[in-house]
Amino acid sequence: MKIYADHAATTAVSDTAMAAMLPCFQGIYANPSSLHSPGQRAAEKLVEAREIFARNLNAAPREITFTSGGSESDVQALRTGAALGARKGKRHILSTKFEHHAVLHTLKALEKEGFTVTLLDIPADGVVTAEAVREALRPDTCLVSVMFANNEIGTIQPIAEIGALCREAGVLFHTDAVQAAGHLPIDVEAMHIDLLSLSAHKFRGPKGVGVLYARRGVAPETVIHGGAQEWGKRAGTENLPGICGAAAAFDEACTNLRESTAYLAPLRDKLIAGLTAIPHTVLNGDPVRRLPGNVNVCFEGIEGESLLLMLDAKGIAASSGSACTSGSLDPSHVLLALGRPHEVAHGSLRLSLDVDNTPEEIDYILDVLPGIVSYLREISPVWDELETGRRPHLI
Repeated sequence: MKIYADHAATTAVSDTAMAAMLPCFQGIYANPSSLHSPGQRAAEKLVEAREIFARNLNAAPREITFTSGGSESDVQALRTGAALGARKGKRHILSTKFEHHAVLHTLKALEKEGFTVTLLDIPADGVVTAEAVREALRPDTCLVSVMFANNEIGTIQPIAEIGALCREAGVLFHTDAVQAAGHLPIDVEAMHIDLLSLSAHKFRGPKGVGVLYARRGVAPETVIHGGAQEWGKRAGTENLPGICGAAAAFDEACTNLRESTAYLAPLRDKLIAGLTAIPHTVLNGDPVRRLPGNVNVCFEGIEGESLLLMLDAKGIAASSGSACTSGSLDPSHVLLALGRPHEVAHGSLRLSLDVDNTPEEIDYILDVLPGIVSYLREISPVWDELETGRRPHLI
Protein backbone atom coordinates (compact mmCIF):
# COMPACT_ATOMS: atom_id res chain seq x y z
CA MET A 1 0.00 0.00 0.00
CA LYS A 2 1.24 3.49 -0.89
CA ILE A 3 -0.14 6.25 1.32
CA TYR A 4 0.63 9.94 0.90
CA ALA A 5 -0.01 11.70 4.22
CA ASP A 6 2.11 14.81 3.71
CA HIS A 7 -0.37 17.17 2.06
CA ALA A 8 0.71 20.07 4.28
CA ALA A 9 4.06 19.94 2.47
CA THR A 10 2.52 19.89 -1.00
CA THR A 11 -0.40 18.44 -2.93
CA ALA A 12 -0.84 16.82 -6.32
CA VAL A 13 -2.21 19.12 -9.02
CA SER A 14 -5.92 18.47 -9.48
CA ASP A 15 -7.50 17.48 -12.79
CA THR A 16 -9.41 20.77 -12.71
CA ALA A 17 -6.21 22.77 -12.35
CA MET A 18 -4.48 20.78 -15.09
CA ALA A 19 -7.40 21.40 -17.47
CA ALA A 20 -7.16 25.13 -16.80
CA MET A 21 -3.39 25.19 -17.35
CA LEU A 22 -3.03 23.20 -20.56
CA PRO A 23 -4.51 25.78 -23.00
CA CYS A 24 -2.08 28.39 -21.65
CA PHE A 25 1.00 26.39 -22.66
CA GLN A 26 0.34 26.36 -26.41
CA GLY A 27 -2.97 27.96 -27.35
CA ILE A 28 -3.04 31.08 -25.17
CA TYR A 29 0.67 31.48 -24.70
CA ALA A 30 1.27 35.16 -25.49
CA ASN A 31 2.58 37.71 -23.00
CA PRO A 32 -0.38 39.30 -21.16
CA SER A 33 1.35 42.68 -21.41
CA SER A 34 1.40 42.61 -25.23
CA LEU A 35 -1.05 44.83 -27.10
CA HIS A 36 -1.74 42.44 -29.98
CA SER A 37 -4.75 40.12 -30.04
CA PRO A 38 -2.96 36.99 -28.70
CA GLY A 39 -1.59 39.09 -25.85
CA GLN A 40 -5.02 40.44 -25.04
CA ARG A 41 -6.47 36.92 -24.96
CA ALA A 42 -3.80 36.06 -22.39
CA ALA A 43 -4.61 39.24 -20.46
CA GLU A 44 -8.28 38.20 -20.33
CA LYS A 45 -7.29 34.88 -18.73
CA LEU A 46 -5.26 36.80 -16.18
CA VAL A 47 -8.28 38.97 -15.38
CA GLU A 48 -10.49 35.89 -14.98
CA ALA A 49 -8.01 34.28 -12.57
CA ARG A 50 -7.75 37.46 -10.51
CA GLU A 51 -11.54 37.66 -10.29
CA ILE A 52 -11.75 34.05 -9.07
CA PHE A 53 -9.35 34.67 -6.20
CA ALA A 54 -11.06 37.95 -5.34
CA ARG A 55 -14.52 36.38 -5.29
CA ASN A 56 -13.49 33.53 -3.00
CA LEU A 57 -11.70 35.87 -0.57
CA ASN A 58 -14.44 38.54 -0.68
CA ALA A 59 -11.91 40.98 -2.09
CA ALA A 60 -11.69 43.24 -5.14
CA PRO A 61 -9.67 42.04 -8.15
CA ARG A 62 -7.42 45.08 -7.88
CA GLU A 63 -6.43 43.90 -4.39
CA ILE A 64 -4.93 40.66 -5.75
CA THR A 65 -1.23 40.50 -6.72
CA PHE A 66 0.24 37.31 -8.17
CA THR A 67 3.61 36.16 -6.82
CA SER A 68 5.86 33.08 -6.98
CA GLY A 69 4.46 31.55 -3.78
CA GLY A 70 3.76 31.95 -0.09
CA SER A 71 7.28 32.96 0.90
CA GLU A 72 7.43 35.84 -1.57
CA SER A 73 3.96 36.96 -0.54
CA ASP A 74 4.98 36.91 3.13
CA VAL A 75 8.11 38.95 2.42
CA GLN A 76 6.19 41.52 0.38
CA ALA A 77 3.45 41.79 2.99
CA LEU A 78 5.89 42.36 5.85
CA ARG A 79 7.95 44.85 3.91
CA THR A 80 4.77 46.67 2.93
CA GLY A 81 3.65 47.01 6.53
CA ALA A 82 7.13 48.02 7.66
CA ALA A 83 7.55 50.65 4.96
CA LEU A 84 4.14 52.20 5.58
CA GLY A 85 4.85 52.26 9.30
CA ALA A 86 8.29 53.83 8.90
CA ARG A 87 6.77 56.69 6.91
CA LYS A 88 4.61 57.45 9.94
CA GLY A 89 7.46 57.07 12.41
CA LYS A 90 6.23 53.68 13.63
CA ARG A 91 8.80 50.90 13.62
CA HIS A 92 7.45 48.18 15.92
CA ILE A 93 6.18 44.86 14.51
CA LEU A 94 4.26 42.25 16.49
CA SER A 95 4.22 38.57 15.52
CA THR A 96 4.50 35.11 17.12
CA LYS A 97 7.23 32.59 17.83
CA PHE A 98 5.74 29.86 15.66
CA GLU A 99 5.39 31.67 12.36
CA HIS A 100 6.79 30.18 9.15
CA HIS A 101 10.47 30.97 8.57
CA ALA A 102 9.52 33.18 5.62
CA VAL A 103 8.04 35.51 8.24
CA LEU A 104 10.59 34.99 11.02
CA HIS A 105 13.63 35.44 8.80
CA THR A 106 12.16 38.57 7.19
CA LEU A 107 11.50 40.00 10.65
CA LYS A 108 15.15 39.37 11.57
CA ALA A 109 16.19 41.27 8.45
CA LEU A 110 13.89 44.15 9.40
CA GLU A 111 15.41 44.23 12.88
CA LYS A 112 18.80 44.85 11.27
CA GLU A 113 17.17 47.75 9.43
CA GLY A 114 16.10 49.43 12.66
CA PHE A 115 12.70 47.90 13.39
CA THR A 116 11.78 46.45 16.78
CA VAL A 117 10.10 43.05 16.74
CA THR A 118 8.06 41.39 19.49
CA LEU A 119 7.33 37.67 19.15
CA LEU A 120 4.45 36.43 21.29
CA ASP A 121 4.81 33.27 23.35
CA ILE A 122 2.64 30.33 22.30
CA PRO A 123 0.16 28.84 24.80
CA ALA A 124 0.14 25.09 25.42
CA ASP A 125 -2.86 24.61 23.12
CA GLY A 126 -1.12 26.38 20.23
CA VAL A 127 -3.74 29.13 19.92
CA VAL A 128 -2.64 32.76 20.29
CA THR A 129 -5.36 34.85 21.93
CA ALA A 130 -6.54 38.25 20.75
CA GLU A 131 -6.00 39.48 24.30
CA ALA A 132 -2.30 38.56 24.11
CA VAL A 133 -2.05 40.61 20.93
CA ARG A 134 -3.88 43.53 22.55
CA GLU A 135 -1.52 43.54 25.54
CA ALA A 136 1.55 43.58 23.29
CA LEU A 137 0.41 46.46 21.06
CA ARG A 138 2.40 49.68 21.44
CA PRO A 139 1.84 53.24 20.23
CA ASP A 140 4.57 52.68 17.64
CA THR A 141 3.24 49.30 16.40
CA CYS A 142 2.84 49.47 12.63
CA LEU A 143 2.09 45.82 11.79
CA VAL A 144 0.74 42.65 13.38
CA SER A 145 1.44 39.34 11.61
CA VAL A 146 -0.24 36.17 12.90
CA MET A 147 -0.58 33.05 10.75
CA PHE A 148 -4.11 31.83 10.02
CA ALA A 149 -3.31 28.18 10.77
CA ASN A 150 0.03 26.80 11.84
CA ASN A 151 1.84 24.79 9.18
CA GLU A 152 3.12 22.13 11.60
CA ILE A 153 0.58 21.64 14.38
CA GLY A 154 -2.43 22.88 12.40
CA THR A 155 -3.94 25.08 15.11
CA ILE A 156 -6.36 27.73 13.85
CA GLN A 157 -5.91 31.23 15.22
CA PRO A 158 -8.73 33.71 16.09
CA ILE A 159 -8.06 35.77 12.99
CA ALA A 160 -11.34 37.72 12.98
CA GLU A 161 -10.83 38.81 16.61
CA ILE A 162 -7.22 39.82 16.05
CA GLY A 163 -8.16 41.63 12.85
CA ALA A 164 -10.93 43.55 14.62
CA LEU A 165 -8.68 44.79 17.41
CA CYS A 166 -5.95 45.76 14.93
CA ARG A 167 -8.47 47.73 12.87
CA GLU A 168 -9.69 49.44 16.03
CA ALA A 169 -6.11 50.30 17.00
CA GLY A 170 -5.24 51.55 13.51
CA VAL A 171 -2.56 48.89 13.02
CA LEU A 172 -2.12 46.92 9.80
CA PHE A 173 -2.86 43.21 10.11
CA HIS A 174 -1.20 40.51 7.99
CA THR A 175 -1.95 36.81 8.11
CA ASP A 176 0.01 34.01 6.48
CA ALA A 177 -2.89 31.90 5.20
CA VAL A 178 -0.78 29.42 3.23
CA GLN A 179 -2.08 26.41 5.19
CA ALA A 180 -5.60 27.77 5.60
CA ALA A 181 -6.46 28.83 2.05
CA GLY A 182 -8.69 26.26 0.38
CA HIS A 183 -9.18 24.44 3.69
CA LEU A 184 -10.90 27.06 5.85
CA PRO A 185 -13.39 29.82 4.95
CA ILE A 186 -11.66 33.18 4.50
CA ASP A 187 -13.43 36.54 4.26
CA VAL A 188 -10.91 39.37 4.27
CA GLU A 189 -13.58 41.99 4.86
CA ALA A 190 -15.37 40.27 7.73
CA MET A 191 -12.05 39.29 9.32
CA HIS A 192 -10.53 42.80 8.98
CA ILE A 193 -7.47 41.47 7.15
CA ASP A 194 -5.24 44.07 5.49
CA LEU A 195 -2.61 41.75 3.99
CA LEU A 196 -2.86 38.02 3.29
CA SER A 197 -0.51 35.44 1.74
CA LEU A 198 -1.39 32.14 0.09
CA SER A 199 0.30 29.50 -2.05
CA ALA A 200 -1.33 27.41 -4.78
CA HIS A 201 0.44 24.11 -4.20
CA LYS A 202 -1.20 23.71 -0.79
CA PHE A 203 -4.68 23.33 -2.35
CA ARG A 204 -3.94 21.23 -5.45
CA GLY A 205 -2.66 24.04 -7.60
CA PRO A 206 0.81 24.15 -9.19
CA LYS A 207 4.01 25.07 -7.37
CA GLY A 208 5.51 28.46 -8.03
CA VAL A 209 2.30 30.50 -7.78
CA GLY A 210 1.18 32.60 -4.85
CA VAL A 211 -1.13 35.49 -4.07
CA LEU A 212 -0.71 38.59 -1.99
CA TYR A 213 -3.97 40.25 -1.01
CA ALA A 214 -3.50 43.90 -0.04
CA ARG A 215 -6.54 45.88 1.02
CA ARG A 216 -7.37 48.91 -1.08
CA GLY A 217 -5.34 51.82 0.24
CA VAL A 218 -2.49 49.53 1.30
CA ALA A 219 -0.16 49.72 -1.69
CA PRO A 220 2.24 46.73 -1.78
CA GLU A 221 5.90 47.64 -1.43
CA THR A 222 7.76 46.56 -4.54
CA VAL A 223 10.18 43.74 -3.76
CA ILE A 224 10.99 42.61 -7.32
CA HIS A 225 11.78 45.61 -9.51
CA GLY A 226 11.60 45.69 -13.30
CA GLY A 227 8.59 45.95 -15.58
CA ALA A 228 5.11 47.31 -14.90
CA GLN A 229 3.39 43.95 -14.36
CA GLU A 230 0.90 43.67 -11.46
CA TRP A 231 0.39 47.46 -11.54
CA GLY A 232 4.12 47.96 -11.05
CA LYS A 233 4.12 46.16 -7.69
CA ARG A 234 5.67 42.86 -8.81
CA ALA A 235 7.85 42.83 -11.91
CA GLY A 236 8.19 39.86 -14.24
CA THR A 237 6.04 38.30 -16.94
CA GLU A 238 3.15 36.58 -15.20
CA ASN A 239 3.17 32.78 -15.03
CA LEU A 240 -0.13 32.51 -16.88
CA PRO A 241 -0.47 28.70 -16.92
CA GLY A 242 0.33 28.49 -13.23
CA ILE A 243 -1.97 31.37 -12.33
CA CYS A 244 -4.89 29.88 -14.25
CA GLY A 245 -4.31 26.48 -12.64
CA ALA A 246 -4.06 28.09 -9.21
CA ALA A 247 -7.33 29.96 -9.69
CA ALA A 248 -9.16 26.82 -10.85
CA ALA A 249 -7.80 24.81 -7.92
CA PHE A 250 -8.74 27.52 -5.42
CA ASP A 251 -12.25 27.85 -6.80
CA GLU A 252 -12.72 24.09 -6.62
CA ALA A 253 -11.34 23.88 -3.08
CA CYS A 254 -13.54 26.71 -1.82
CA THR A 255 -16.62 25.29 -3.53
CA ASN A 256 -16.09 21.87 -1.92
CA LEU A 257 -14.81 23.16 1.42
CA ARG A 258 -17.80 22.13 3.54
CA GLU A 259 -17.85 18.59 2.10
CA SER A 260 -14.09 18.07 2.37
CA THR A 261 -14.07 19.22 5.99
CA ALA A 262 -16.92 16.88 6.88
CA TYR A 263 -14.97 14.01 5.28
CA LEU A 264 -11.53 14.78 6.72
CA ALA A 265 -12.29 15.71 10.32
CA PRO A 266 -13.46 12.18 11.33
CA LEU A 267 -10.36 10.64 9.72
CA ARG A 268 -8.18 13.13 11.60
CA ASP A 269 -9.91 12.40 14.88
CA LYS A 270 -9.57 8.65 14.40
CA LEU A 271 -5.85 9.07 13.83
CA ILE A 272 -5.50 11.26 16.91
CA ALA A 273 -7.36 8.77 19.10
CA GLY A 274 -5.32 5.84 17.83
CA LEU A 275 -1.91 7.50 18.07
CA THR A 276 -2.42 9.07 21.49
CA ALA A 277 -3.37 5.62 22.81
CA ILE A 278 0.30 4.68 22.37
CA PRO A 279 1.94 5.17 25.80
CA HIS A 280 4.03 8.32 26.30
CA THR A 281 2.57 10.05 23.24
CA VAL A 282 1.20 13.59 23.20
CA LEU A 283 -0.87 15.52 20.66
CA ASN A 284 0.61 18.88 19.71
CA GLY A 285 -1.98 21.65 19.60
CA ASP A 286 -5.65 21.91 20.39
CA PRO A 287 -7.54 18.69 19.49
CA VAL A 288 -10.50 20.54 17.95
CA ARG A 289 -9.33 23.99 16.85
CA ARG A 290 -7.09 22.62 14.13
CA LEU A 291 -7.07 22.07 10.38
CA PRO A 292 -9.38 19.22 9.34
CA GLY A 293 -6.53 17.11 7.97
CA ASN A 294 -3.74 17.84 10.46
CA VAL A 295 -2.38 15.41 13.07
CA ASN A 296 0.86 16.21 14.90
CA VAL A 297 2.14 14.09 17.79
CA CYS A 298 5.35 13.51 19.71
CA PHE A 299 6.51 10.03 20.72
CA GLU A 300 8.89 10.06 23.66
CA GLY A 301 12.13 8.13 23.35
CA ILE A 302 12.51 8.01 19.56
CA GLU A 303 13.95 10.13 16.74
CA GLY A 304 11.56 11.50 14.15
CA GLU A 305 13.96 10.85 11.26
CA SER A 306 14.14 7.12 12.03
CA LEU A 307 10.37 7.01 12.32
CA LEU A 308 9.92 8.63 8.90
CA LEU A 309 12.33 6.22 7.22
CA MET A 310 10.57 3.18 8.66
CA LEU A 311 7.15 4.57 7.70
CA ASP A 312 8.42 5.16 4.17
CA ALA A 313 9.58 1.55 4.01
CA LYS A 314 6.00 0.58 4.86
CA GLY A 315 4.64 2.79 2.08
CA ILE A 316 3.60 5.76 4.22
CA ALA A 317 4.84 9.25 3.30
CA ALA A 318 4.75 11.64 6.27
CA SER A 319 6.91 14.36 7.84
CA SER A 320 8.30 15.40 11.19
CA GLY A 321 7.56 19.09 10.67
CA SER A 322 7.72 21.71 7.97
CA ALA A 323 9.00 20.46 4.60
CA CYS A 324 11.03 23.67 4.35
CA THR A 325 13.25 22.52 7.22
CA SER A 326 13.15 18.75 6.76
CA GLY A 327 16.89 18.63 6.13
CA SER A 328 17.65 20.19 9.50
CA LEU A 329 18.62 18.08 12.52
CA ASP A 330 17.37 20.78 14.89
CA PRO A 331 14.03 20.23 16.63
CA SER A 332 11.03 22.12 15.30
CA HIS A 333 10.93 25.77 16.39
CA VAL A 334 7.14 25.41 16.49
CA LEU A 335 7.25 22.58 19.03
CA LEU A 336 9.88 24.38 21.10
CA ALA A 337 7.64 27.47 21.11
CA LEU A 338 4.81 25.22 22.28
CA GLY A 339 6.94 24.28 25.30
CA ARG A 340 8.03 20.81 24.23
CA PRO A 341 11.52 19.87 25.54
CA HIS A 342 14.17 19.30 22.88
CA GLU A 343 14.26 15.55 23.43
CA VAL A 344 10.48 15.30 23.02
CA ALA A 345 10.33 17.62 20.01
CA HIS A 346 12.82 15.38 18.20
CA GLY A 347 10.23 12.58 18.21
CA SER A 348 7.52 14.43 16.31
CA LEU A 349 5.35 13.15 13.48
CA ARG A 350 3.02 15.17 11.25
CA LEU A 351 0.38 13.37 9.22
CA SER A 352 -1.57 15.70 6.94
CA LEU A 353 -4.54 14.32 5.04
CA ASP A 354 -6.58 15.32 1.99
CA VAL A 355 -9.75 14.03 0.39
CA ASP A 356 -7.96 11.30 -1.55
CA ASN A 357 -6.97 9.57 1.70
CA THR A 358 -9.31 6.73 2.61
CA PRO A 359 -10.55 5.17 5.87
CA GLU A 360 -8.65 2.03 4.90
CA GLU A 361 -5.43 4.03 4.76
CA ILE A 362 -6.06 5.39 8.26
CA ASP A 363 -6.56 1.82 9.50
CA TYR A 364 -3.29 0.78 7.89
CA ILE A 365 -1.38 3.67 9.49
CA LEU A 366 -2.81 2.78 12.89
CA ASP A 367 -1.92 -0.87 12.33
CA VAL A 368 1.69 -0.12 11.35
CA LEU A 369 2.72 2.81 13.55
CA PRO A 370 2.54 1.28 17.05
CA GLY A 371 4.89 -1.52 16.02
CA ILE A 372 7.40 0.92 14.55
CA VAL A 373 7.34 3.07 17.68
CA SER A 374 7.77 -0.01 19.86
CA TYR A 375 10.74 -1.25 17.79
CA LEU A 376 12.51 2.12 17.83
CA ARG A 377 12.06 2.36 21.57
CA GLU A 378 13.45 -1.13 22.09
CA ILE A 379 16.72 -0.22 20.37
CA SER A 380 16.99 3.22 21.97
CA PRO A 381 19.37 3.69 24.93
CA VAL A 382 17.35 6.77 25.88
CA TRP A 383 14.18 4.70 26.17
CA ASP A 384 16.01 2.19 28.34
CA GLU A 385 17.01 5.00 30.70
CA LEU A 386 13.44 6.26 30.80
CA GLU A 387 11.97 2.85 31.51
CA THR A 388 14.51 1.96 34.21
CA GLY A 389 14.00 5.29 35.97
CA ARG A 390 17.49 6.67 35.34
CA ARG A 391 15.83 9.70 33.79
CA PRO A 392 12.21 10.84 34.24
CA HIS A 393 9.54 10.52 31.59
CA LEU A 394 8.55 13.88 30.12
CA ILE A 395 5.31 12.63 28.54
